Amino acid sequence: MRTIALEEHYATAEFLNGPGSWHRSRPNLAEQLNDLGDGRIAAMDDAGVDLAVLSLVAPGVEQMDAPAAVRMAGACNDELAAAVRRYPDRLAGFAALPVGAPEAAADELERAVREHGFAGAVINGHCQGVYLDDPHFEPILDRAATLNVPIYLHPTIPPAAVIESCYAGFAADVSFALATVGWGWHINTATHALRLILGGVFDRHPTLQIIIGHMGEATSFMLPRFDATLKPELTGLRHPVSTYLRQNFHYTFANFNDEATFANLVAQVGVGRVAFSTDHPFGSMKGARVFLDNLPLTQEDRASISHRNAEQLLGL
Repeated sequence: MRTIALEEHYATAEFLNGPGSWHRSRPNLAEQLNDLGDGRIAAMDDAGVDLAVLSLVAPGVEQMDAPAAVRMAGACNDELAAAVRRYPDRLAGFAALPVGAPEAAADELERAVREHGFAGAVINGHCQGVYLDDPHFEPILDRAATLNVPIYLHPTIPPAAVIESCYAGFAADVSFALATVGWGWHINTATHALRLILGGVFDRHPTLQIIIGHMGEATSFMLPRFDATLKPELTGLRHPVSTYLRQNFHYTFANFNDEATFANLVAQVGVGRVAFSTDHPFGSMKGARVFLDNLPLTQEDRASISHRNAEQLLGL
């Protein structure tokens, strides 16, 4: 059965020498991120992953000054595009966007889609503490909707003030883990998704699609509570929050290979909104594929999650 993985990461050498330098602290991680060649394809073959949709690893370019971000995003997209041309049946791309310069970011998205054939964009969380519901970023959302391509909303480190108020006070490694992989960047991404909904983004752009990973960043667990407390008569939205979570969002595994978490997500949003990913190289491609193969699914549902949902969403 064909398998498409939607949250797979890469980096360029220039990026790893700049904003992505902290990835060098983990043995072999930088090498795996930088591998856009035969080594990555061999690892995909070994795990049974047919197509990987690659995105620039966090923190991306979102925290850079706008001029530097414009240049870096363009260079990263061009390098990824070259890899996709070398392996057109195995690799696809999400564009990095210099969101600090929204008009330039919208133009870069269109260039990446029209010239490189990219499937959409990745945005790594907030931009220097500002979230995508801010009117400043409307050109990006409008262009994505016009091009009919999704945005993968990936976590990033929360703003410094949030870290200080919520996650400080422990040993440095504990505070960092709590603020990022252990809690903070998942909850921050869920909050970001809610801000997009409450900011009326999907009332303005009803066809816009956002992808979030990690089995929904805890949104499915809270979905009934959202509807009970954030009602349209309070929010002024056209629909309950759950409607947007079921119609404007897609969700991937991204190394949350837990059956109970998966079951809760599917129970709330349906199989048609869930797609496979491995979070390589942070997660095991083999482990994710074994998890998918062992889920108690019909063959029809397994095919939807393995490849059909991604094909429909990305126009593959």
